Parts: sequence; structure tokens; C-alpha cells
Amino acid sequence: MAKNPYTLLGVKKTASEAEIRKAYRALAKKYHPDVNPGDVAAETKFKEITAAYNLLSNKDLRRQYDTGQVDSSGQQQNPFAGGFGGRSGPQFQTGFGGFGGIGGQDDMAELFSSLFGMNMGGMRGGMNRRQARPAKGADVRYKMQISLADALKGGSKTLDIGLKVKIPKGLKDGQVLRLKGKGQPGQHGGPSGDAKIEITVKPHKNLTRKGDSLYLDLPISLTEALHGAKVKVDMPSGAVQLSIPPGTNSGKKMRLKGKGVGAGDLVVTPIITLTEDELSSKNSILGSIEASDGAALRKNLI
Repeated sequence: MAKNPYTLLGVKKTASEAEIRKAYRALAKKYHPDVNPGDVAAETKFKEITAAYNLLSNKDLRRQYDTGQVDSSGQQQNPFAGGFGGRSGPQFQTGFGGFGGIGGQDDMAELFSSLFGMNMGGMRGGMNRRQARPAKGADVRYKMQISLADALKGGSKTLDIGLKVKIPKGLKDGQVLRLKGKGQPGQHGGPSGDAKIEITVKPHKNLTRKGDSLYLDLPISLTEALHGAKVKVDMPSGAVQLSIPPGTNSGKKMRLKGKGVGAGDLVVTPIITLTEDELSSKNSILGSIEASDGAALRKNLI
């Protein structure tokens, strides 16, 4: 015995045509044989929901079912209604053999075309006899780890498999890049799938990112802290100039507007670090030593 069409589609008996169509679209997209190749259970489910939609999308047939004149397979409840031994009423087909008899061919072709982007004109010849249709290849996923500097300035990297990946400027940790057509090849002339690359940004010892703001721990010499200095910092996006005021203490935050990512800021925290000259000077604590260059402290900072 065929199943209740309302139950199969998961709609109420009072459902509108739009609700029935919406429910069928969702189920058809899930159970379509082209989406589940070789899955007998999915094909059976697809046949059932298609049969249910064919019945409920036909106003006359739905009315006859609701009033008990036909069963859920579309056959007359009274076997003698149209003559002895005859099968009266609409010839409702539940499988893939066709959608004739209830005027649903054009509607079904349109629906499947919108679902799967394919020309479904071949449905009129029966879905069991349909030709293989183009199918997009499967997507493939990869993981790639890059430095924070590379993420900020952009560039390109090559995966072990030889796939070249363009890194956009300002890429964030956890973002997924899509390379169109670099996945598995399509079937029957369909397009290739895509490659999806999940990016992991390695932490940096001196530089961190929070949103579009960058936070930099900047080593400076004791002399620079005492007397002030003009400091050049080579950032991934280009060099920036920073003025260290005389008497600067470690931990004092200095904000450079618009020097982060995009419109974000660069927040610099000076960290007083003694140079070798300062360490060897007996008078370094008093700050009476000669000017000491802190550039060496900032070598290979980023």
C-alpha cells in the first residue's frame, strides 16, 4: 500500500500549493539519484516523494484523494466505478517510468531544472531511460599554514601537490580560500569541483593581530628610552616611523592610526632591552653612558 503523500512530504493536509512544492524541492534535492549514485534506499525514497508530489500538485487528484475517491497511488477506491474489471481514474505512476496522465511533465521539468541546473526535457521519455547528465566533480579540501607576515602582505604559496595558492593581503586565521575548478573532474562533461584551502596563521613572537589592529612588542635600548629616538620598524606592509619620547618606560602603549590591517591601528609597546654596550657599561644604571644604537635589537623583528 502506498504511503500517505502528506506524510511523505512532511506537510499538513491543509498545506498550500506553495508549501507542497517547497517541501518537495527540499526532499528531491536531498534524495535525487544523481546526488546519491548507487544508493537504492535514496532512489526508493525519491520515487515515493515524487509520487506524493505528483498526486498533491494535481488539484483534481488531490481533491479526490482527500475525499476518499482515490487512494494514495491514485487508483479508484471503488474498483467498479468505471466498468467491470477496468481501472478507472487517472493513471498515476509512482516510479521513474514517466509523469504522464496528470499533466505534470512540464512542471516537473521546470522544477528539476531549477534544482539541479540541468535540461530535464528527457524526463518525458522516462527517468529510467534518461541519458547520463553532466555532474559537477567533488570539491577537495586542503590545509595550509602560513606566517603572520605572509598573511598580512599577501603573495602566493604552493601546496605539496603542486597547486599554487594566491594569498590575498590581510588574510585571517581560519579563512577558507576557494580555487574554482581545481577539485575532482566532473562527470559526463560537467565542470570540475573546487579546491578549498583552510588557512592557519602561525603565531608570531613579537606581533599579534586582533581584528584589524596589530600589536607589536618593540625592543628599545636603555639609551633610546632615556633620551628618546626616531625608530624605523619594517612591517610586512611597509616601514613605519615611530618617535620614542625621552623617559619612555617599558609597557607604555603607542598607537599609530591606520597602520594596522586596512583602517586598523598599530599599537606598539616599547620593551626596554639592554644592549651589549649598556650591559658592559658601569654607569648604565645612571644613564650617563654614550648614546647606544638599539637597531641591532630590532634586527629580524618581524
